[in-house]
Amino acid sequence: MKATILTSGRQFTVKQGDVLTLNLLPESKAGDTVTFDQVVLLGEGAGIKIGAPTVPGAKVTAKLLENKRGEKIRIFKHRRRKNYYRRRGHRQELSVVKIESIQG
Repeated sequence: MKATILTSGRQFTVKQGDVLTLNLLPESKAGDTVTFDQVVLLGEGAGIKIGAPTVPGAKVTAKLLENKRGEKIRIFKHRRRKNYYRRRGHRQELSVVKIESIQG
């Protein structure tokens, strides 16, 4: 069974056993169980349920594997011949989750 969940302003289509990398889930640590209750689509084939905006009673549970930081993104600005340049960097906070069950 597949489900499309909405989290952190993004949609993910998942099935049991998938491993996802999401934006950081606040106040959570490795080993916690996370529940996604904003399921916008559930099932596949002829038995599909489409939510308006979400499917009532459907939820997806996942286990939080780790919180980590993504790769460093370098931001570099400069104006030619003006002796102006700025360097910045950014590392996104991420959570890695494994989908355990889909109910609905």
